[in-house]
Amino acid sequence: MLQIRNLHKTFNAGSINEKVVFDGLDLDVEKGQFITIIGSNGAGKSTLLNVISGLIQSDYGTIKLDGVDISTMPEYKRSRNIGRVFQDPSAGVAPNMTILENMSMAYNKGNPFNLTWGISRKNISYFKDLLAEVNLGLENKLYNKVGILSGGQRQALSLIMAVMSKPKLLLLDEHTAALDPKTSETINEITGKIVSEFNMTTLMVTHNMNHAIKMGNRLFMMDQGKIILDVQGEQKKNLTVNKLLSHFESLNSNSSLSDRVLFA
Repeated sequence: MLQIRNLHKTFNAGSINEKVVFDGLDLDVEKGQFITIIGSNGAGKSTLLNVISGLIQSDYGTIKLDGVDISTMPEYKRSRNIGRVFQDPSAGVAPNMTILENMSMAYNKGNPFNLTWGISRKNISYFKDLLAEVNLGLENKLYNKVGILSGGQRQALSLIMAVMSKPKLLLLDEHTAALDPKTSETINEITGKIVSEFNMTTLMVTHNMNHAIKMGNRLFMMDQGKIILDVQGEQKKNLTVNKLLSHFESLNSNSSLSDRVLFA
């Protein structure tokens, strides 16, 4: 589903602030895989999602989604096949619009619509059914402005909106990091349910190693723009936080864990 070859990305090239993030990264993601991504701060996790989505253009290399080269495709065109949820609960929604208006925009993504935001009464029952699935009472708040919702409710709505158009790839960038622990667990449960129901190929960045172990069917650890650990199947099921830390220490014997933040 996703193939990355020889990916290069450097920020501030040629200056004293030059930062090489990727120097020839390769990655293959099969259809239906749910990959959790962990790593130290500055390892390139969010930058990887930004490059895939087109928010940041790579310097060199190819990115193919379902066999189509999207390497130079602008972000708005990639968004037709890529859904994304950000860390900020307000980033994926329009706070001054109602839930119904937000969902109508997401439903019509990639299609032209008029000043009524493409609202069609025939879709209301469908939207309510989708919202009812997350058990947060959102189906009864269709005409409420999103800005008055809690952070957890907004993230749940963002998740639903991100998958409504059935994208080929879902990108989750620390989408529970800004939430309290209880709400974070709720959103993770909703995430797992939605990804499973839609059989959605997913990349999820997280700083929480327990979440990374518990969720998904594949895990990889990044450091300095490289994938230094890639596990799936039984190997992933048998992972523990201590095992991950020991992997990191053995693969980075010249580095100190005290210099890196692996999870919050």
